Amino acid sequence: MPTDPTHDPHGFARSWIDAWNAHDLDAVLAHFCEDFEFSSPNIVRVTGEASGRLRGKAAVRAYWSAALARLPDLRFELVDVLAGVDGLLILYRGHRGLSAEVFEFDANGQVRRGQALYAG
Repeated sequence: MPTDPTHDPHGFARSWIDAWNAHDLDAVLAHFCEDFEFSSPNIVRVTGEASGRLRGKAAVRAYWSAALARLPDLRFELVDVLAGVDGLLILYRGHRGLSAEVFEFDANGQVRRGQALYAG
């Protein structure tokens, strides 16, 4: 039976936060399926992709690698986790202040779609 991160939302969130705090992109990307889609307002600024969306681990790895290079002290602090039927929202504090990531999972328990949200 596939793993369902919504059955242990805090475990998933801790794993995701720990991977980011370790700056371990392989561990971060292990949470995502190969062709996942990620959207963020920062994608437009950093990559020039007008849609604000990237698809696939290679594209997102390049984007996140660039972000880590610019922010060598990047660190997230978990605030809360909200669970849904097939998704999670992770609320955390980072270099921008309060932020959230919304994840939608596939049948294998991997993220198929993610979206970053930032406080004004």
